[in-house]
Amino acid sequence: MQQGAGRRVSVQEVATRDGFQIEPGFVPTAAKIALIDKLSTTGLGRIEVTSFSSPRAIPALADAAAVMDGIRRARGTLYAVLVPNIRGCERALAHRPDELNFVMSASETHSQANLRMSRADSLAQLSGIIASAGGATPINVSISTAFGCPFEGEVKPGVIFALVGELVALGVGRVSLCDTTGVANPAQVNRLFRQARRNWPGLRFTAHFHNTRGMALANVLAALQAGIVDFDASLGGLGGCPFAPGATGNACTEDLVHMLQTMGYATGIDLAALLDAARDLPSLVGHAVPGQLISAGPSTRRYPAPSQP
Repeated sequence: MQQGAGRRVSVQEVATRDGFQIEPGFVPTAAKIALIDKLSTTGLGRIEVTSFSSPRAIPALADAAAVMDGIRRARGTLYAVLVPNIRGCERALAHRPDELNFVMSASETHSQANLRMSRADSLAQLSGIIASAGGATPINVSISTAFGCPFEGEVKPGVIFALVGELVALGVGRVSLCDTTGVANPAQVNRLFRQARRNWPGLRFTAHFHNTRGMALANVLAALQAGIVDFDASLGGLGGCPFAPGATGNACTEDLVHMLQTMGYATGIDLAALLDAARDLPSLVGHAVPGQLISAGPSTRRYPAPSQP
């Protein structure tokens, strides 16, 4: 029997937010909308569309409102947006997101670099966002640098668990633990998620990995073994944090889905349709993308036998 044995795994696509935010060239609004509409046909259950950050801070996503208003929403797909603060939340809510994703950092230094506020200030912003959403729009909180900080190094598990405890006390029902710069290793991932699930068995955890050091899919396997069934990934392996030196692309969506499906996990995603969307990326961003499946094709691909001399 294959390891997955039909077990359901959910993949959230983050390319049009986490991927495009770091691209030096601006992807036109119409092209973003067209890509999201194509992704909406693949069976993805959740797409993080954009970020309602300050256009000065993230100019690549300055068209957040136009993108949200322009997409065609598919039944069965949730459309999430990132909000960094109360102001961003208020802007976002006017465009009917299905979920708000609030980002805070486990590291004080990264929090100041990325968000220009302390962790305590982030929690205060989150309280305001929860009040603004009024229970009508679900909120996910993503904890950046949960596995290590590019400025401070190791982040103790106790720091993560203290933050999660504060989030639970505020009523948050979904938490993402993010390997922002790709420093996590599988043993660390397995330990952290196992303990987190023991501490909060009713809380929905998502794993968010970057492939900076080539360990994203290995870390996905470690998280799966710890009972995690929700993962972020980015089409083509795009992505990175503008405020974290050395952070490169996320776990690649099509590579991740291919791995899960060959292991017997159920994703509900049409891999061929996903690959079709991924092939649009190089022309959109103006460079090759790191995903492997775009070049190699799925493992079921067959080639003509070589001719005999």
